[in-house]
Amino acid sequence: MIPSAFEYERANSVDDALAKLAATGGAGKLIAGGHSLVPLMKLRLNEPTTIIDIARIPGLAGVREDDGVIEIGAGTVHHDVATSAVLRDQCPVVSDTAATIGDPQVRNRGTLGGSLAHADPAADYPAMLLAVDAQIQLQGPGGTRAVAAQDFFQDLFTVDLRADEIITAVRFAPVRAAAYAKLYQRASRFAIVGVAAALAVADGVISSARIGLTGALSSAVRLPHVEEALVGQAPTAETAANAAKGAGTSLSDVNGDLHASEGYRRAMVSVFTKRAIEGALARV
Repeated sequence: MIPSAFEYERANSVDDALAKLAATGGAGKLIAGGHSLVPLMKLRLNEPTTIIDIARIPGLAGVREDDGVIEIGAGTVHHDVATSAVLRDQCPVVSDTAATIGDPQVRNRGTLGGSLAHADPAADYPAMLLAVDAQIQLQGPGGTRAVAAQDFFQDLFTVDLRADEIITAVRFAPVRAAAYAKLYQRASRFAIVGVAAALAVADGVISSARIGLTGALSSAVRLPHVEEALVGQAPTAETAANAAKGAGTSLSDVNGDLHASEGYRRAMVSVFTKRAIEGALARV
């Protein structure tokens, strides 16, 4: 289908983008790579009167490390996340996750910020950001604020992002012992079930664990019962198997569609939770 008519503007700074967005009176949309917004426009599920291009804003893209904290600009394309030397060295789960997204065309155009704002229930980044305990940086007319990943993803295509705000970056402390595992649709590579695990080991036992899940529910969530089963245990394959056992049985409102039934997704949550934990243990 063909989108409805719209005006096009290009922003040269975040403040300029916010001003242009405010001038639309709520009828404008921001665009960077376009892989989330354009398909909705073609189906006329979203009909903005003005498109504001933020892809060329200086400083909105790039991976930076400062004083033990990694920051990824919202305009960074998936390919650059996947190939970042900083991420591969300090927090490889982030680059691994980006490398699983779509195909080369998608990875070279789609952006981190666009994916987060859209919050597709089968997107890969949300589970990983939950696992590394990331903070999403937002800017609006009233200033800046940071939202924890756990609070940012709220429901189906729903996040803690106001209509007059823009995502500027994601920040997190690097976690070496972390991994992402997913069962994906063969055509789109969206996650049917995707699990990210981040662990810390001290004195021979797992001292902390964060497990993020995507694809199975209306939005990404953590799996606290799995996390509790890991803490205090030895970092072994047996521990991974025991913690992951039944990981999908306690979930409510599990998705069922032409790609996978509810029952199959529940079973795969356990399988891929185990794989993610084992991947994280391999990096301890």
